[in-house]
Amino acid sequence: MYFLFCKLFCSGAIGSGPGPGPLWRRKSDFFFGRRNITTLFIKLNHGCVTGSAEPLGEPGPGVPGRRQTAAHLRRQHLKGDTHLVFPSSASVHQLRRIRESIAAEKDQRLGRPSSQHPPPTTTTSTASTAVSAATPSLPSTPAPSAASPLVGSMGFFLTLQSNYQHVMVYESLELQQKARSKLPYEELSAAAVEKLNVAKASDPECKLGKEDFLVMELLRWFKKEFFSWVNCLPCSQCGGETKTAGSLNPSAEDTRWGAQRVESHYCQSCHVATRFPRYNNPEKLLETRRGRCGEWANCFTLCCRAVGLEARYIWDSTDHVWTEVYSSAQRRWLHCDPCENSCDKPLMYEVGWGKKLSYILAFSKDEVVDVTWRYSCNHPDVLTRRTKVQEAWLLRTISGLNVTRQQSVGPERKRELVNRLLVELVEFISPKKPKAGDLGGRGSGSLAWRIARGEVGAREAVPQVAEHTFTPTDVEKNKGLLHVRYFASRDQYQRVSNGDEVIHGWERGVWRKDCVFRKVENDWQMVYIARTEGSPCGTLSWRFDCADVGVKMKAVSVTTHSQTFNSGTVVWRMRSGQAVTEFLGDGSLQSFPLSGSTELVIEAELCGGEGALSWQHAQLFRQSLTETAEPSIEILLHFDA
Repeated sequence: MYFLFCKLFCSGAIGSGPGPGPLWRRKSDFFFGRRNITTLFIKLNHGCVTGSAEPLGEPGPGVPGRRQTAAHLRRQHLKGDTHLVFPSSASVHQLRRIRESIAAEKDQRLGRPSSQHPPPTTTTSTASTAVSAATPSLPSTPAPSAASPLVGSMGFFLTLQSNYQHVMVYESLELQQKARSKLPYEELSAAAVEKLNVAKASDPECKLGKEDFLVMELLRWFKKEFFSWVNCLPCSQCGGETKTAGSLNPSAEDTRWGAQRVESHYCQSCHVATRFPRYNNPEKLLETRRGRCGEWANCFTLCCRAVGLEARYIWDSTDHVWTEVYSSAQRRWLHCDPCENSCDKPLMYEVGWGKKLSYILAFSKDEVVDVTWRYSCNHPDVLTRRTKVQEAWLLRTISGLNVTRQQSVGPERKRELVNRLLVELVEFISPKKPKAGDLGGRGSGSLAWRIARGEVGAREAVPQVAEHTFTPTDVEKNKGLLHVRYFASRDQYQRVSNGDEVIHGWERGVWRKDCVFRKVENDWQMVYIARTEGSPCGTLSWRFDCADVGVKMKAVSVTTHSQTFNSGTVVWRMRSGQAVTEFLGDGSLQSFPLSGSTELVIEAELCGGEGALSWQHAQLFRQSLTETAEPSIEILLHFDA
C-alpha cells in the first residue's frame, strides 16, 4: 500500500483526469511535502475504517479533525495541529479516486464484495496498474508472476514463503509453555509494574502500559542472562580458541532441528574441529541458548509470544533479523533487537550501522507487512535499491499470502488489523529524524566481524581525534583559576570559572579519545563511558594549555569517578612536562603541585575484563540518569596571573 501511494503521487498518475493536475510533480515534492499527504491520508482513513460513504466535498483551508481514528493519527504524526489540511491543488476527483482505492483494499481484507465500492475511473495505465497491484485476487498458494522479467522473483518468493510458514511455530501452546518455564516471568512482570508506577508518578499523563516495560525487561534478561553470542565456539577438547574453517555435513539430528548448515570451528592447538549447527528451531534454541542474530531473533520472538506479547519476526534482506512487539498502550509496533538490547530505535541500522536498506518485511500469525519505511529516514535512496523484484509483484504476493493467512480470522480481528495497518501507513509516509540513540555502530559480534559486514558505524570505523584544549580566558586569568566540571547524566561540561559556560557533549571537551563511547542503559537508567566492544583498551584525555596566554600553572585539584568489575582496570594519569603521576578515581579530592608548567594532560586508560562483556568491566563516570547534581569529574587548575 505504501508503494502504491508513492507511485500514484510521484508518477503524476493522480491528476490526469479533471482537476488542476498531479498532487506532486517530483519525487522530492512527495517526500518533503509529507505534511499534506499525511493529513489527506488521515481523512481517507476515516472513511475506510468507519465505512462511511460521506463525500469528500470541496477542499478548503481546513477540515476539523475526527475524534477517533483521525485524532489518534494526528496526535501521533501532527502534534500541535488542530485541523487537517488538504493540498490546495487537490481536486475532488483526485481525492475520490484515492479514497476508493483504499476502500477496495479494506473490502478485500475484510472479505466484503468489491461491488460495494465501484472501481475508480482511470485514464492512465499507470494509475490502474498501481491500484490493481494493491487489490489482487490470488490463489491460496501464490507463486511468483510468470510475467515478471526479474529472475530474483522465485528466490524472493521462497524467502517470503519460508518466513511466512516459520512464524506459526511460535503459536504452539506447548512450545510457548516450554519457553515460559525457561524465563523468570514473575520477576520480569514485577519489575515492569514497578517501573510503570515510577513512570506514572513522575509523569501523571504517562501513556505507557505494563507491556511496554515488560518487553524492555525481557530484552534485558534475554541479552544479559539467557542467550550468548557466538563468534567461534571454544574447542570441544581443550577449551581453547578456534577459527572458522568451512562447513560440515549436517547430521540427521541437525536437520531434525532445522540446521541445514553446520560450521566447522577448528582448533590449531589440538587439531580438532568443533561443530556449530545453525539451528532454526526455537525449541532447540531454548536448550542451546547461543548463536548469532538469526538464533537470537528466533528464540526471542518465541519468548515474546510465551509471555503474551503480540510479536512479529522481522527479516531484512541485508542480512539481519529482529523482532517487533505491538504496544496496545501506544497503538503502534515497537522495534526490538535482542542482540543489541535495543527497543524503539528503528533508525539505528541505517544511521548507526550504515546499512543500505532495501527490503524489510514483518511476519506474524496474522499477516505479512512491508515495514521497510519504518527503518529509513531516506526513502528516495531506499527506492533506488529495491530492484530484486517488481513492486507490483511484491504487493500481489504479500496480499495473496495475507488472504490465505486470514481465511479463518474473524471480522472483528480483521477490522483491528486494518486499523493497525492504516496507522502504520501514515507512519511510513512520514520519514523520521535520527535521534542520539540511533547513531552508534553495531554492538553484537566481534569487531572484525562487524567491520567485515560494514556495520561498525562511521564513528567507530574511523578513529576520531577531538583535539579540544582548555585555555584560560581573560576572566580566568584575572581569577587565577580555571574550574571545569563534567556531568555524565546531563552529558555536558560546566566551565564554572567562565560564568558557568555550558559545553554540550562529552566529546566536545575531550583532547584525545580512542575506542571509547558513552553508554546509556535506558532499562537500568544508568550512564557511563566504556571502551568499544572488541577493543583491548580505550583511552580518554583532557588538555589544558597556558603557554599562549602568558601564565604558568601552580597546582591542580582533581575529583573523578571510575568503577571496575571482575578483572577490569582503570588507570588515571596526569602528565605535565616530563612528569607522569598516577592518581585514584575514587571520588576523593586530590591535589598536586605543577611547578610552573604551561601544559597539563589528564588521561584515563580502560582495559581488562572477562568474557563477551569485558568492555563493560571498566567504566568511567557511572551515574544514574536521575542524578544530575553530582559532577563526574571536576578539575580546578590554579595558575599565576
